[in-house]
Amino acid sequence: MDCKRSVGVVLFHEFELLDVFGPLEMHGLLPKHFEIHLIAENRGQVQSAQGSKSVAEKAFTDEDQYNILLVPGGRGTRSQVKNSVLLDWLKRQSTSAEYVTSVCTGSVLLARAGLLDNIRATTNKMAFEWVSAQGPSVIWEKQARWVEDGKFFTSSGVSAGMDMLLALIAKLYGQKIAEQVATWAAYEWHQHSTWDPFAKLHGLVH
Repeated sequence: MDCKRSVGVVLFHEFELLDVFGPLEMHGLLPKHFEIHLIAENRGQVQSAQGSKSVAEKAFTDEDQYNILLVPGGRGTRSQVKNSVLLDWLKRQSTSAEYVTSVCTGSVLLARAGLLDNIRATTNKMAFEWVSAQGPSVIWEKQARWVEDGKFFTSSGVSAGMDMLLALIAKLYGQKIAEQVATWAAYEWHQHSTWDPFAKLHGLVH
């Protein structure tokens, strides 16, 4: 696929800021390759977990389809796991999306939507027990910076989303381009998906 890919980023009340804007920095450094769209249940301002607000220019009721989905985590996922409007939208979008990505506890929304059944995935290690309980049919990996399984890329907590996104860029456009993006962002990219000291820190592995 040589044309510009559309990136649909899901916003909801109390989403985690870095979950969204860390990966979007990487997307945004390749404007010839990616076109970014912020989407929420309703258009307008959406408050993050940190208090600042971002503007969703598109709503779930729009008919747009996106090549890549990005689902953040944050405190808001605790209530969004019961939001059938959001979960149904994720189901519809994931059917035609080329790649579906999540950061932190965003994977719980994919799990509750039934998209990760029998799929390998990971999540924020501080919330691992809660998230994994929401998706008992998911193959949850305790120690992973990110996990790639088919078209699904799920990452660990917060900053791990940037490492995951660079891995996706490398898959789509090559290692050299991904390394160039990391350099432009002055970011030290953890290139190995199994690098995960936080799994041990939070008692998930010994």
